[in-house]
Amino acid sequence: MADYSAYSHKMDKTLEVLAADFGAVRAGRANAQVLDRISVEYYGVDTPVGQVASISSPDARTLVIQPWDGTLLKPIEKAILTSDLGINPQNDGRIIRLVFPQLNEDRRKELTKQVKKYGEDAKVAIRNVRREAMDAFKKQQKKGEITEDDQKKCEKDLQDMTDKYIKKIDDMCVVKEKELMEL
Repeated sequence: MADYSAYSHKMDKTLEVLAADFGAVRAGRANAQVLDRISVEYYGVDTPVGQVASISSPDARTLVIQPWDGTLLKPIEKAILTSDLGINPQNDGRIIRLVFPQLNEDRRKELTKQVKKYGEDAKVAIRNVRREAMDAFKKQQKKGEITEDDQKKCEKDLQDMTDKYIKKIDDMCVVKEKELMEL
């Protein structure tokens, strides 16, 4: 019988990446996950902000970043400005404050489009895993390792698995879009 575990694992990883992407989409409230993809150069190495500073949220709309090394204030500020966060950091010489404004209707729609793009990218990744798996089973059939009937069954099973993951992605997108529009 065919082993789909490696392909299922890759599809699970795709869902994990999508969840991380969705976590980074700011939804009008302070969420430290928006900083996960922002890194600064620290001793010659690109290092995530969360590893060189403490990040706290004193209220629902504010994040406070306090670097452990004061020389990192400017690099962190610059990294935030060059990111796609769309927030101007406030640097008082000791800490950096990020104040998340209330989302307006246009920004909500823009973020919804971003969520849809992330969802489409994840679907493409799932389909690429399916294609990779189908190619592997076709090669096995050509080598005589499996029968043509087994190959057709594998293709059907892979398509069913792909459909299941695509449905999960669609569900995740609906939940995130609803969250963005309800704020």
